[in-house]
Amino acid sequence: MSTSITKVVFPIAGLGTRFLPATKAIPKEMLPVADRPLIQYAVQEALEAGIEEFIFVTNPTNHPILESHFSANADLEATLAERGKTAELKIVAEATLGDDQIKFCYQDEPLGLGHAVWCAKEYVADGPFAVILPDDLIQAKPGCLKQMMDVHAQRGGNVVAVENVAPNLTNRYGILDVTKEDGPLVEAKGLVEKPQPEDAPSTLSIIGRYILDGQVFAHLDKGLTGAGGEIQLTDAISATIGEVPFHGLRFEGTRYDCGSMYGFVEANVAFGLERSSQSQEMREYLKRHL
Repeated sequence: MSTSITKVVFPIAGLGTRFLPATKAIPKEMLPVADRPLIQYAVQEALEAGIEEFIFVTNPTNHPILESHFSANADLEATLAERGKTAELKIVAEATLGDDQIKFCYQDEPLGLGHAVWCAKEYVADGPFAVILPDDLIQAKPGCLKQMMDVHAQRGGNVVAVENVAPNLTNRYGILDVTKEDGPLVEAKGLVEKPQPEDAPSTLSIIGRYILDGQVFAHLDKGLTGAGGEIQLTDAISATIGEVPFHGLRFEGTRYDCGSMYGFVEANVAFGLERSSQSQEMREYLKRHL
């Protein structure tokens, strides 16, 4: 039913102030969860979903570090090969993208998520595209974006990942004004960005995964500001409701909010137990200290 989606946008121009001083010299997205940085989890989720082009909306300081991480390192690979470290060589290869797969653009001012996506317009305006916020790390099989791709293939339009949040937290999220539920899918007549609990139409929030129709740029182009004086992506999506289909997906999996210290530590424990060769030692450690 829908056009295939081959491009993803990563809005990662923020300063990561919640993690200072760790983020003084490196992007927050390069902080490791278990054995790999946050941004690599996001890229691998996109690869699993069939994405071929990766657009990083960043800043001049973070650009070289991110580019270096995803570029080939011939010296390192040669050394690993000489030493017979095939497992490590495979890990390095998994973190490498081709030069033709990567695009960088800058968000010069912190004008909101909608503005960050608008900065990538030249690369994605010709068709549906995905957006991943690496702060929202999702442990899921298949990955959250792959689940959303399957919905998009059937329904088209805009698809967002959603989950319920505590009523007192609605002022941190974009909230759906729900009109219909069909299993894990929901339809809404509107979206409200960061409403106070008493004004929230529901507790069903958008989290950091989007599949968007190019029509969203007709509204982002206007540069209208919303909550917090920022250009909100939620407002642009809401404006397309009625023009293109809109669905929220209650994805299968667990989200970790790695924009907070608690969520970051929680993710390290969860992924460490899942991925680490020392998972048994970690379990014993946790038992001793809990």
